[in-house]
Amino acid sequence: MKEPQIIVIGNGMVGYKFCEKLRSKTKSFKIIVFGEEPRRAYDRVHLSEYFNGKTADDLSLSTENWYQEQDITLFLNNPVTQIDREHRKVYTANGADYSYDILVFATGSGAFVPNIPGIEKDGVFVYRTIEDLDLISGYAKKAKTASVIGGGLLGLEAAKALIDLGIEKTSIIEFAPRLMPRQIDAAGSDMLKSKLADLGLHIHLNKNTTSIEGDGRITALKFSDDTVIDVDMLVISAGIKPRDELAKACGVEVGARGGIIVNEKMQTSDPAIYAIGECALYDGMIYGLIAPGYEMAEVLATNLCQGDKAFTGFDMSTKLKLIGIDVASFGDNFITEPDCRTIIFENKHKGVYKRINVSNDGQYLLGGILIGDATAYNLLLQTSNNRIVLPENPEELILGARGGSEPAGGAGITGLPDSALICSCEGVTKGDICAAVADGSCENIDDLKKCTKAGTGCGGCLPMVKDLMTYTLKSQGKYIKNVICEHFNYSRQELFDLIHIHELKSYDEVLDALGKNDGCEVCKPLVSSLLASLWNEMILKKGNDVAQDSNDRFLANIQKGGSYSVVPRVPGGEITPDKLIVIGEVAKKYNLYTKITGGQRIDMFGAHLNDLPIIWEELIAAGFESGHAYGKGLRTVKSCVGSTWCRFGLHDSVSFAIRIEERYRGIRAPHKFKSAVSGCIRECAEAQSKDFGIIATEKGWNLYVCGNGGSKPQHALLLATDLDSETCIQYIDRFLMFYIRTADPLTRTATWLNKMEGGIDYLRNVIINDSLGMAAQWENEIENLIASYKCEWKEAVENPAIRKRFSHFVNAPEDKDPTIEFVEMRGQKRTAEWKTL
Repeated sequence: MKEPQIIVIGNGMVGYKFCEKLRSKTKSFKIIVFGEEPRRAYDRVHLSEYFNGKTADDLSLSTENWYQEQDITLFLNNPVTQIDREHRKVYTANGADYSYDILVFATGSGAFVPNIPGIEKDGVFVYRTIEDLDLISGYAKKAKTASVIGGGLLGLEAAKALIDLGIEKTSIIEFAPRLMPRQIDAAGSDMLKSKLADLGLHIHLNKNTTSIEGDGRITALKFSDDTVIDVDMLVISAGIKPRDELAKACGVEVGARGGIIVNEKMQTSDPAIYAIGECALYDGMIYGLIAPGYEMAEVLATNLCQGDKAFTGFDMSTKLKLIGIDVASFGDNFITEPDCRTIIFENKHKGVYKRINVSNDGQYLLGGILIGDATAYNLLLQTSNNRIVLPENPEELILGARGGSEPAGGAGITGLPDSALICSCEGVTKGDICAAVADGSCENIDDLKKCTKAGTGCGGCLPMVKDLMTYTLKSQGKYIKNVICEHFNYSRQELFDLIHIHELKSYDEVLDALGKNDGCEVCKPLVSSLLASLWNEMILKKGNDVAQDSNDRFLANIQKGGSYSVVPRVPGGEITPDKLIVIGEVAKKYNLYTKITGGQRIDMFGAHLNDLPIIWEELIAAGFESGHAYGKGLRTVKSCVGSTWCRFGLHDSVSFAIRIEERYRGIRAPHKFKSAVSGCIRECAEAQSKDFGIIATEKGWNLYVCGNGGSKPQHALLLATDLDSETCIQYIDRFLMFYIRTADPLTRTATWLNKMEGGIDYLRNVIINDSLGMAAQWENEIENLIASYKCEWKEAVENPAIRKRFSHFVNAPEDKDPTIEFVEMRGQKRTAEWKTL
């Protein structure tokens, strides 16, 4: 019996996924695929990475031989031009015809191009295919200004592409009153607009483009409000339109506004013809994301193999990183009061906006919007989709637990039902992932991705997939060993103890005694971090070039443009007029940009590598020392003026802050850590946002731990109350050594505590009650670190071998880097913008 022949029109992501899913279920169909483009299916979701160095092959969804291996006939650059439904034939651009038993439209969508006078001019492009990107890239070389019409997902991606191509003056034109009008609300749009403006993008909202000006080539855009902006090129990314022209021409029913009408089986008005992806119109809706397209492919493949599966719509929640900014929306994101209770967190300084919509009875999460920090997206989405009952204080979902309590809420990911959809791109549930791990076939993330396909789409679900894998392995009683890399079969904590026991003092000694082969870029900085934490020796003294990161190698932070910053320590934020004058004189002498930081000290930017030792010498002579702004260690201890000057102050917070900073300066840890001392409950030093913070009380000091600001803000939790100064320092000693010994690499104290079984109660028992019996040892160890402190700047300038490193050219040590450029800004200088070649 002759096997049925399926013809697939379209070789995009959804067409490819259909072939993959069908072949995984059966070999009984003959499959022929016709593609309009000259290349096999590629990843359009990450298309902008083409400008960041990825090639067409990198973006390809399959190997060159995949179609042949799967017994699929693929025709590229040969689109179907006509369909004869009566005789079940298709005709192609090269004049050939092919018969079908089943026809699948996977034609996707094209760019919607508004009918604007002048649209045909040179310099006007759409943003849809690799060929489009090649044209844009070529034209951008002669353009200085550019605009993008469209402030949605694709428009922002196109704007990023233009920035990557080195066009400094790029603007976004949006007809609607806000950016991403289908995903975020007005307040979220304002926050996103502000963050985009910080990146140099010019945003124009409520703009209706009436004409494209120029004599054969675009020179300007004119708007309905009679304003004009000059542009050298224009990218149109104003939405999509379904590619339904072939279906319409052959009499298959299409929607009034486009799209091939399908039922829940993806079947069109012709029983032998199906449509999937962005060309398909289901229940009056075009689904413009990849995940619902993949689900349609799964539905069709299952039903063609005599299964019974229906497409009933799809959750359009989405999380993206647009131009480096997290943007996410989920559930019913636009519902408003009185139909719900809305909780909003907004931090304009950090560029973070979070909104969650909660049912009026406070029981369920209905939807939300996240801008600037979307780390909670996966769990919020699952909480919403699976109607998990909310904690007593639902604001903790976006703010974190406060007041010394544990984070509230259910059991997190472990409490999700097995039916919870974890990977929407591939339709993989929690049950699928746990079953694959439980049967022993998958015990690492790579095997799990191959087995279930989870995390192989956009990749946004991978953190949750890893957590489920770890949870399942632990529930089976299996020991999860978090080894550093292939060269060391130890966890960070095990390696820390072994280095200590064997008194190893260099990376080579550690590798010879405990590792194998030559090491890698994972273990080298990690081992250097451990050595610094254990022995507190000058990190460059042994000529070891595998320091924690590139900043350590020059005892300064490398900045945009290739120059360096100089940050002297200012303990507690207290500084004398004479020292202020020295900083001013040094900055003026070496033409450095100066700025007062949030940590109460002064940064000087724009130093050449050769000048660093000379600048340090002048600062050291005035009594300054390294502020360790470059290292994973103590940064600052912020303070208010306390009882010395403030009428509300209870204790001398400045003196205590200075004592704390001078005690822990130079101590290396898994990550940077910060502190603050507030003289009263008014909290002017913001101690509860620090890794450890101290607040004065009538009876002494309250000690808070494991807070942080930054992109993932978290309140510190109360560890102990009403402490005298000596006991407070004793508890901090123990806390820091416990953290240094046990935290994973590059883990802040907040994350360390969040992953700790027992949380703050366990930590309190260890630090205060000495439940591990380690307090005396930790106190002794930290005293040794404190006693061994030396200023790294002073060590560097006084050691000729180390000082030699601070030159850009080995054969011309006095010459400076000629590629570093500066421009004037508000009476100071800044680095010129980088250009992408």
